[in-house]
Amino acid sequence: MLVPVQLADGVATPAADSLRERVVLVTGATGGLGRATALATAAAGATVVLLGRKVRPLEALYDEIERLGGATPALYPMDLAGATPNDYADLAAAVMRECGRLDGLVHAAAHFDTLQPFEQQAPEEWNRTQQVNLTAPFLLTRACMPVLRRANDAAVVFVFDDPARVGNAFWGGYGVAKMGLQALASIVHEETESSSVRTHAVLPGPMRTTLRRAAYYGEDTLAHPDPAHAAQAVTWLLGAGARDVRGKVLDLR
Repeated sequence: MLVPVQLADGVATPAADSLRERVVLVTGATGGLGRATALATAAAGATVVLLGRKVRPLEALYDEIERLGGATPALYPMDLAGATPNDYADLAAAVMRECGRLDGLVHAAAHFDTLQPFEQQAPEEWNRTQQVNLTAPFLLTRACMPVLRRANDAAVVFVFDDPARVGNAFWGGYGVAKMGLQALASIVHEETESSSVRTHAVLPGPMRTTLRRAAYYGEDTLAHPDPAHAAQAVTWLLGAGARDVRGKVLDLR
């Protein structure tokens, strides 16, 4: 498994233009952490490929990034719950065709319904949860790996959830998927350790997100930090300065 690491305050902060001339694909780009990551990577100079389910929110984010004055982003609408292996292959080919390269992949998309006993979770909901949270990262990383390997320095960033929490009662398919994601990230790291593709993971603390509100009904979510803090760490991991922490989990709790 990937080794946890905690860094001193300010270390995991991306330098200005640290991602200039890099292309970064962010899944779940209109969600809490995904949106913050898209904005942070664009501010660091990256050309960001925005992947999400709904076109209008993607277009709004596209316009916001354009106003930053950096590289023009790209849109790629896709529903991860229903995407096929061929869809991911088409996505990788489109990125290579339109952008000419891929230097970073951030698995920020997540699906969570509600806390409930496993006996009450509908099979359809279980399948959707596995598809978005675990199968999609596998299929997308697999499809993009040949393009990532073309870069002199590339990074894949997985987003974990606290295993001590999601492995408990009522977390159902989400907990299973997130535990499985840790194994997937470890396997990807070991198989690419001697290549130009780095594998990283980030373990955020509680954030002000829709997923947090769904899991902790009645909690004052506004009391938690904005996802922008975690997004800065993700952006740092995508840059060359994070080479020394390849194969590690950046614990932000």
